[in-house]
Amino acid sequence: MGIRTMRATGFTPNRRTATIGLMAALMGTTFLTACEPKVQPASDDSAPLALVRSARDVHSYAEPNVARVRHVDLDLTADFRARVLKGTAALTLETAPTATQVVLDTKALAIEGVTDASGNPLKYTLGKPHPIFGAPLTIELPQGAQKVVVKYATTADTQALQWLDPSQTEGKQHPFLLSQGQSILTRTWIPTQDSPAVRQTYSAIIRVPTALKAVMSAEMLTPDGEAVSGNSALRAYRFKMEEAIPPYLIALAIGDIAFRPTGKRTGVYAEKAMIERSATELSDLEQFVAAAEKLYGEYRWGRYDVLILPPSFPFGGMENPRLTFATPTILAGDKSLVSLIAHELAHSWSGNLVTNATWDDFWLNEGFTSYFENRIMEEMYGKDRALMLQSLGYTSLQAELADIKEPGLTQLHTDLKGRDPDDGFSEIPYEKGAALVRLLEQTYGRKKFDAWLKGYFTRYAFKSMTTAGFVEDLRETLLKGDPGAEDRLKLNEWLYKPGLPSNAIRPLSEAFNKVEMQAEAFAKGTPAKSLLTEGWVTQEWQHFIESLPDNLTAEQLKDLDAAFGFTTSRNSEILFAWLKVAIAQHYEPAMPALENFLTSQGRRKFVSPLFTALMAQKGWGVEMARRVYAEARPLYHAVTRATVDGIVK
Repeated sequence: MGIRTMRATGFTPNRRTATIGLMAALMGTTFLTACEPKVQPASDDSAPLALVRSARDVHSYAEPNVARVRHVDLDLTADFRARVLKGTAALTLETAPTATQVVLDTKALAIEGVTDASGNPLKYTLGKPHPIFGAPLTIELPQGAQKVVVKYATTADTQALQWLDPSQTEGKQHPFLLSQGQSILTRTWIPTQDSPAVRQTYSAIIRVPTALKAVMSAEMLTPDGEAVSGNSALRAYRFKMEEAIPPYLIALAIGDIAFRPTGKRTGVYAEKAMIERSATELSDLEQFVAAAEKLYGEYRWGRYDVLILPPSFPFGGMENPRLTFATPTILAGDKSLVSLIAHELAHSWSGNLVTNATWDDFWLNEGFTSYFENRIMEEMYGKDRALMLQSLGYTSLQAELADIKEPGLTQLHTDLKGRDPDDGFSEIPYEKGAALVRLLEQTYGRKKFDAWLKGYFTRYAFKSMTTAGFVEDLRETLLKGDPGAEDRLKLNEWLYKPGLPSNAIRPLSEAFNKVEMQAEAFAKGTPAKSLLTEGWVTQEWQHFIESLPDNLTAEQLKDLDAAFGFTTSRNSEILFAWLKVAIAQHYEPAMPALENFLTSQGRRKFVSPLFTALMAQKGWGVEMARRVYAEARPLYHAVTRATVDGIVK
């Protein structure tokens, strides 16, 4: 997911720099395409894909080898008063000759009936619900049936959907609806085979109140909507996604939404009340796409747009194809936090194009994407910036390894059978995964590695992959003719053992060495205003705050705040780092800012550590955590509530 930590850029290319960069990227893409040997898509009977087919998704009831969903056609109406989506999902199937039934994943859906394509009723059974996985919907298939139509409605327990009151939006005038399907929540708003291995195309008709607009992770066929016959209170929006995607990437948002183009194939959606601010902050989208294409080939999804969501969105971003969902916490006013876009854009290759086949293979999505994100940042802003980002990531990884008490959750390939896949979400798949990918690059050299990775995206485009399949591809390509390579790389240890192997390469940032010298100088008595901080970017400020000793006095904290304005910072990453220090030191002047931060946005990456830190402060901290959470909880998405509920007991 894009649902990881977000790191910042702190640099904005001027118009001339951006133009030159875009021309260079386009020329570089053309040159590479002309000179490199053409890579062919892998055949379905190739050894890596044979291993993928043999994998079992333990988080889905589906039996895709018997009957597989190939296309979903949604016809839904949004009822904001009742807070439900209601209508039909028509599923096109591919079935084995002996298939007599199809099994779908559902959770908290009100199933009203099932028919064939002609409207004839079909027999179905809804199994016993599991608290995590929901209930299997088993539909009996007549001989030769290739389509089933499920009539249903969402319920108050539908976790994927968040219905926001006008007061919870930026504009304060209209309600808002957003969906979040990753990892196994799509089954709570669409009855389908909710497995990342079961890629599906989709189309949709979404009817919404006339004052609102619907957007989806698909091509918008009716940008202005169309009248609904017999109901002047509604407008209908039509969509189609012609590339097969995993169901967790089917996404919907409805609200008082406007659009601003930022390039020939890029643009920004946001509430009308924040569209200008959002479009200004993300004006460099086209350059990001060009930089990514220069590295690893053609962007294959048509448009790349970003939707800035209301502040309750639980993640930094979600890589929905064609339409990244993003948190408003990246709107710092100076483009310093838009590196989030590099991560979500990179998912257009690693994650969306080639997808983890099971959630035990989640690192294949996020480790490759974190590596790719860093390469985009290097392309856009230079090697020094990329090294700073790598260093911050490595520090986060070390902290995560120290904090996680269950060794199995520090493996790249996990075993989450019977558990919520979210149990495996941490810095491990992101940063340990990226560290392995960097090791491969540094072992074989960037030129050879880049050719392999670009080929990997081509071989398995629009397919799913497992850890075992990845290893088999390595053997057939990058490691071919190199006896003993797997042992030298400690590949088995990286993938299937806890912790960090001894051959992990620690990123070294010269800029951070200078930052640490300033933190040390301050600790020894140098006034904050005398520190050498001119020209620092966000990463340097983050590292400075994280390098401060844990025994600062109230006067020292006040000195820092007076010099640098940490408590009033509009940069959410810098403010977050400072608030952690403020809690640890009980720096009273920052407490109102802490309360405002926790009640004005619901990004799990921020709120979870801050509530954890408060609960660790016995007495005042526990009291504040419980009081603030009681106010903030209604704002938060179900994903964030599920995490913080376990912290603020």
